[in-house]
Amino acid sequence: MGMDSEMQALIPKVWMGMGETVIRVLVADDHAIVRRGLKLILSEEFERVVVGEAQNGKELIEQIEKDDWEVVVLDITMPGRSGLDLLKEIKRLRPQLPVLILSMHSEDQFAVRAFKAGAAGYMTKEKAPEELVKAIKKVLAGGKYVSATLAETLVSGLEVDTDKPAYESLSDREYQVLRMIASGKTVKEIADELSLSMKTISTYRTRILEKLRMRTNAELTYYALANKLVHPSL
Repeated sequence: MGMDSEMQALIPKVWMGMGETVIRVLVADDHAIVRRGLKLILSEEFERVVVGEAQNGKELIEQIEKDDWEVVVLDITMPGRSGLDLLKEIKRLRPQLPVLILSMHSEDQFAVRAFKAGAAGYMTKEKAPEELVKAIKKVLAGGKYVSATLAETLVSGLEVDTDKPAYESLSDREYQVLRMIASGKTVKEIADELSLSMKTISTYRTRILEKLRMRTNAELTYYALANKLVHPSL
């Protein structure tokens, strides 16, 4: 593993010395098969590309602090800290570093929150094989990547004068806890997964119930399912 890191650090310097353009992309996802697939897509498209990998938030932040990257491809569902938390940390450490969010969740669930947190683009894993290269080229040129589907949704939202759904009043952390409660996790399980105390999670739960004007987890679960914030299979 150490040798790979050393080689990755040396290769760009050699290429740049030869006048070649090198693209350095850091892929953060807890599934090795996803990282491998994205790496293959990038290697086939770009002649000179170095792809770094991180399987959790700790590795991601360490690599952000240690090396210079041109783009980060970040899974929004990471072990421990959420992708949105990690996105905010990246923007604090490297404000100019573009981050493409990769998610198994549909665009209407997280995209707006991701862009507000500083993302340069958002795409679903389902569409990644077709959109990844296009998205990276877009953000490398200084732009924002928005899929045609999301662009249409955002425009429709601006054109129609309707009240926002109640869940949009939740903070990013409250929204995350809501989805975890609705997926059947206990307070202790949520606390362990987010590395927070059970008291803190209980406080978030209380705030969520107040904001949504509900009283029980059953009501929260029904609401989350009805608004497609979680999948029935979760």
